[in-house]
Formats: sequence, structure tokens, C-alpha cells
Amino acid sequence: MPKKGILLVQLGTPDELSLKGVRRYLRTFLSDKRVVDIPPLLRYLLLYGVILPTRSPKTLAAYREIWTEEGSPLRVYSEALRTKLQKELENTHTVALGMRYGEPLLKDALHQLKDCDDVTVLPLYPQFADSTTGSTFEAVTNNLQQQQKIPNLRFIRDFYQHPAFIKAYAALLKPYLKKPFDHLLLSYHGLPERHILKSGCRQVCQDACPTPGINNAVCYRAQCFETSRLLTQALKLDAPKYTTSFQSRLGKTVWIRPYTDEMLVTLAEKNIKHLLIACPAFVADCLETLEEIGMQASETWRSLGGETLTLIPCLNADDGWVKALKSICL
Repeated sequence: MPKKGILLVQLGTPDELSLKGVRRYLRTFLSDKRVVDIPPLLRYLLLYGVILPTRSPKTLAAYREIWTEEGSPLRVYSEALRTKLQKELENTHTVALGMRYGEPLLKDALHQLKDCDDVTVLPLYPQFADSTTGSTFEAVTNNLQQQQKIPNLRFIRDFYQHPAFIKAYAALLKPYLKKPFDHLLLSYHGLPERHILKSGCRQVCQDACPTPGINNAVCYRAQCFETSRLLTQALKLDAPKYTTSFQSRLGKTVWIRPYTDEMLVTLAEKNIKHLLIACPAFVADCLETLEEIGMQASETWRSLGGETLTLIPCLNADDGWVKALKSICL
């Protein structure tokens, strides 16, 4: 029986800890029309006139804070996850890992699966967004056009509500909730509000979004709030004990709220001293979790009078996550 294939796709990371490597990564990433969805000429001017000259040195400095002997944490954890999943499915599937931007290249990952008749494509983003999942689907199909043999494809659009994902993430959080804490902040990657409107929502909610349904099935914000609801339900955590927020906004465009940095101020004003933060939009620790939350947010929290900020690690290559991933893919 022919082997089946599973393609895991991550966003990407610089290939080397250098200004050249960071510029190359940012240039590839931010040239994507689904990521920076503005007219091509404006995107070009913004990228080469503003972002690359000013942001590259700052991004390099941030990566220096988290880089390991093995390399970028995102790549290290993602490759460990692939290895574990391959071991779990060694008799039935070939598992490949590709980065949307950077190495291992997506085309090389697809080449590893060239003999598979059936391929499941799983972008490792629990919640759907056109700038991540949508871009991945486009890149996969574009790369497959270069192949003579086209496999049967199954795309997994999202898994924000999948019972196996919720179970694995709740198990990750549970030990931290057994220790004394005041509040749990669930911080998701943000998006410009216009992306939400483009997904079909008639308006961007300011409070908690309704459960995804016919009218908001692919609303990123609604999917994030549903992940929070399902996670805290599994953990038996009441609403006053947790908050959902959004991080990593860039530029002057209005992004989805509430913003994580502003939420830190709000929580400090409520006399919360011991804060837990988890990032359920990420399945592997990366710059946005380790540096933005683990370092920048921690420093901000202390300056606001907070006593402890504990960043809960992502699923990374946790054994429970590997089993959950198997369930999601199969």
C-alpha cells in the first residue's frame, strides 16, 4: 500500500543570526501580498523604504535574545515535532516540514512527498487567517504546479476547536494553574481589523465574539475567542479569572482589540500581581512568545508594579501534542 504524506507548515524564521539573514527573511515574509495587503507599489515603498532599513536591526537584536546553539527556537521545536510525529506514523505516513518563508523550503518538503498518492497539508496555525493559512494554501498549490505527479490533497483549514488540540493545550496549562496565581491572560497574535472584514464579518466585535457559525466561520477573532472559551471550560476556569487579548501589532493601522500591552496596564490597575500568560495562536515558541511576551511584557509588567509574570511554554514537541496532531491529521 502506498504511503500517505503529511506536510506540516510553519511560518518561518531567519536561516542565520545575521543582519543579512534577518533582512532576507523579512523581505520574503513582508513581500507576500496576503501579509501586507496593500497595492504593490505602496508595499514595495513601505518594505524597502521603511521596514527593512529600520526594522531589520531591531529584529536581529530580538533574535539574539532567544537564539540557541541549535538555531532558531521555532525551527528547532518544529523539526523535533516532525521527528516525533514521523516516529508515531512511520509505518503508514511520510511526514515533512516546510517553512512558508525560509528553510526548510516548502518546495523541498513537497519533494519529499513526491511518491505519496495522498497528502494532508496542515498549516501549524490553530486559527485561520488569510495572511497565514491562506498564504500557505496558495504557496502549496503553486509549488505543486511544478510537479508532474499531483497527489490527492487534503487541506486542514484550522483546528482551533478540535478536541485533541484543546485537550493537549489544557493539559499543558493545568500544572501552572495548580500554583497560586491571580489571572490568566490568553494572548493571540493580532491582525489588522480590515482582515476581519475581508473574511466576511460585517463588523469587528469589540467584546467577545460569538461562537463561529455560518456568518463568521473563518473570522480569526471569533476563532480565538472560541479557543479561549473551550480551553477555560476544560480547565474549569471562570470568566473573571482569564482574559483574551491580541499582541504583535505593527504600524499605525487599527488592529483587533484588546491589545495585550494595554491589557497589562488594565490588569495592573486591578491590583493583579501574579500573572500567567499563554499564547494559544502559537504551537511552537518563537520570537513573539519568548521575546515579546517572555522578555518585553515581563519588563513592562514589573514596571507597572506586577510581581510575577509567568510565560507558559507552547506545545512545541510535547508528547501529548504529537498524539493530538496525529488525531487532527488522520
